[in-house]
Parts: sequence; C-alpha cells; structure tokens
Amino acid sequence: MLSENSPVPDAVARWPIFVAALWWGSLGTIGFLVVPLLFVHLPSPSMAGGMAATLFTAQTWLSLACGVSLLLASRPKQDQVPAEWARPAMVFIVLGLLLALLGEFAVAPRIVARDNLRLWHGVGSALYLLQWLSAGAVLWLLLRRRD
Repeated sequence: MLSENSPVPDAVARWPIFVAALWWGSLGTIGFLVVPLLFVHLPSPSMAGGMAATLFTAQTWLSLACGVSLLLASRPKQDQVPAEWARPAMVFIVLGLLLALLGEFAVAPRIVARDNLRLWHGVGSALYLLQWLSAGAVLWLLLRRRD
C-alpha cells in the first residue's frame, strides 16, 4: 500500500507530460535539426535523403508509441472522471497520430519513388509541421493544468 507521501502517484501524474515532451522534442530535433544537417554534411542529396527517410520512419513509430501512451493515460480510471487535460488534448493526440500515419504511409512512398517530388515533399513537410504543432499543443495543455 502506498503512503500519502509516496512519490509514485506524482510520478504517474507526470508521465503524460514526459511522453508529450518526448514526442514534441523528438519531432523538433529530427525535423528541424538533424535532417537539415544531413543535407549539409553528407556527400550527396540522395545519401542524405535515404538517411532522412530512415529517421522519419523511426520518428513515426516513436510518435505512434507516444500518442497511444497519451491516449491510454487520458482514459478515466474506473469510476473517476477523465483528467481535466484529457478532452482538449484528445483532439490533438488523435490529429498527431493521423498526421504521422499519413506522412509515413501516404506521402513517404511517393517521395521515395520521386513521384512529383516537389509536391509530395511540400505535403510531407506540412504534415510534419502540423504534427509538431499538435504534439506541442498536447504538451501545452498538460503543462497548463499545473498552473
């Protein structure tokens, strides 16, 4: 049995914040720092593009894990009411998951196939930016509940 002063309930309450920060931070790091550096420092754009595709796929799976974890954390426990952050954040969590899946399974194959590269790269970049904004909105809502 946990005592009143046990750190476990607070740690459980902080878990969604950690997950949202990981999701938002990893999107920003990969998309806005690492991938641009690949294109600057690798010998050819095709080599950088191949590595970027691998990183974006890994990011998609991390995004899915974070999103599902946040969805599970937002579920009400037994007879409790949902957490106050859950309802408004749910929209952004689901949106972020959908954007990640669209980017990976609808847009990325077209970029890899070099099918109208300019168009699909622009669409993929827009989806990625929207996913980053969605993850940021989730983090913002989770941090706001502490005020």
